[in-house]
This record gives sequence, C-alpha cells and structure tokens, in this order.
Amino acid sequence: MTKISRRRLMQGAAVAGLAGALGGRSAIAAGGPLGITLVVPSPIGDVGWGRALQDGLEPVKAAYGDKVKVTVLENIAEGPDADRIMNKSVADGNNFLIAGSFGYQNGALQIARRNPKVTVLHASGFQVAPNFSPFAAKNFEGTYLLGMAAAAVSKTGKLGSVSAFAIPELIASINAFTLGAQAVNPKAEVSVVWVNSWFDPAKEQEAAKALMAQSCDVIFSNAQDTPSVVSVCEAAGIYACNLNSSMKKYAPKFYLGCAATDWSPFFKASVDAHVAGTFKGANAFLGMKEKVVHIADWSPDVPPDTMTKIKSIEAKIADGSGSPFAGPVTKADGSEFVASGATMSDADIIAMDWHVKGVTTPLPK
Repeated sequence: MTKISRRRLMQGAAVAGLAGALGGRSAIAAGGPLGITLVVPSPIGDVGWGRALQDGLEPVKAAYGDKVKVTVLENIAEGPDADRIMNKSVADGNNFLIAGSFGYQNGALQIARRNPKVTVLHASGFQVAPNFSPFAAKNFEGTYLLGMAAAAVSKTGKLGSVSAFAIPELIASINAFTLGAQAVNPKAEVSVVWVNSWFDPAKEQEAAKALMAQSCDVIFSNAQDTPSVVSVCEAAGIYACNLNSSMKKYAPKFYLGCAATDWSPFFKASVDAHVAGTFKGANAFLGMKEKVVHIADWSPDVPPDTMTKIKSIEAKIADGSGSPFAGPVTKADGSEFVASGATMSDADIIAMDWHVKGVTTPLPK
C-alpha cells in the first residue's frame, strides 16, 4: 500500500488536471492491476476515521493480491486542491476512487460523470450516479447503546459531546446517544461543542475541558481522528467513548466503548462488482445488520443489568426489529417528530438537521 501526502500530490496535480478532465487513461488501467485510491482529509494514525477506511481495504488486498494496487492520499483538505488531486489519481489510471469525506462530494461526482469506467465511493454524501455510490454508517445504532452505558455510569446526568461538523450523520449520532441515555435516565441531558474540524487535537481537548467544566462526566468524541478527547478524559478521570475505531489503549481506566465501523464487507463487494462490470451506484446506508457497525471494548464498569438491556436492544437493532429512532421521538423545541408506534425512515435520518429533546446546545446556524 502506497501512502502519499498532500505536498507530494500537489507537485503533479496541475500537470494532470487537463488529462483528468478529458478522462485520460494510463497503462495501469489498460492492462495492469486495478488502481484503488483512498483520499482522506486528515493524517492517518493508528485510530480514527481514516484508519477505519484504510483497514477496510485490507481484505480487498488479501483477496486480489497483486491484481490491485492501493494508494492512500492522506491529509487532503476539502476544496479545489482535493478536486485536482482526485483528478490526477484518475488520470494516472486509478479506476476505483474512495472519496473519504463529505466535502469531496462535488468534485468526486464530476469525476464520475466524466469517467464512466471509474467507480467512485463517497463518504457521507447523498448524490447517486450509475458509477457513484455514497456510503455512510448507521453510527447512531451504536451511539444509542453507548448513551445507555453513559447514563448508567454518570453521576451527574450531564453528558457531553465534542463533535466535528454539524452534518446530519453526526447530528443523528448525538440524537441517538441522547435517546439511549434517556432510556436509562429520563432526565439525562447532553451538551455539545462543535469544533468545525476533522483534525484539531488542541481545539478538541479544549472543548472536552469546557464540557467537564459544565459537570459533564461522560464525553462522546464524535468523529475525531485522534485520541485527543479520549486521552484528556482519561487524565481527568472522566469516561469517554467514540466512533470509528477503538481508542482503549489511550484510556485504559475510563474508556466506555466505541461505536466502531468495519468497511471491509462494503469495500470488498464494491470492488468485486467493479471487476465483474456489474457495479451500480446506490445509496449505501449500512449498520449492524450489514456487520459494518459494532461496539468494541465495552467498559467493565457498565452495570450488569444495564449491559443485559444493551445486549437485548443490540440484538433487535441487528435483526431489524428495533431502532434507536422508534417513536415517540420529540424535537428539542417540544414538537413530536415520530409518533408512538412509528419508526423514523432512513430518508429522515439522512436529512436530520435538528436535535432531540434533551440536547441542550442549539445547532449552529
């Protein structure tokens, strides 16, 4: 696997821009291995979103061997630079592109439209084309369970979340975390600090400390690509949980658990379809049923009776008979969004731009 930084990519991106716009091909595309490019907005460390995506390609490499060549482009900021870099990758003959951030959507979609032989997977988006599939994890299925555990170990009933950006995917994770907490403690409240970054360790730690100052004694690290929040909570003796990949080694005593993602089933199926010539773009919204979302490294401090309830609900979510957003669901403004006996649709979850009752921090405008 080749890992390339933004600096190295930008040196050649301008030269390749025209070729990419014209849908150029190289010898790799003509007769060599399938070139797979993963582009992510942050440096890839040993934990986090980028790590989960990169790890998801390991079974593809194992299955195809030298018939695929995987290139990872890390720390690629959303915007024009990313568009040029993705175009260069395609111009270089890479016919399978994984655009690993919401902000890559427009550029990646244009690449797909100009290059019908290229398959593009785009993280967290909503656009679909014949060779373009958005993909997202139903992280809320895991964060609901984490919320139950958080309420069970909290002494104050005040929980916090350090969150990256106010996009529907992360809003849904917070809302489910809150509803899970309220299933254990109906008076539980959640405060949120939005850091407006995928990667800013100093700002993330400041946000965590601000939540502690508000008496939050469990903090949910919502889409941080570093263990910044988890480690500062460990130092303060505050329980922490997170998304994407386990950070337990950074918090051996006060780690509550992780709503982890395993992208390998989806990536392998998508590459198989591309190779077979049967790939069809579709919105891939994947959770426990598809074995993409799971809970890793539960804390032994979660009370046994709560864990029994968690396991029961987890089983219902996995078999499709239960949902974190089963009614009644009430918005923060007091209006009912989902009636008792009904369940929120995937379409409503994907478009979520409101908080549930119990989240005390208004969404940024």
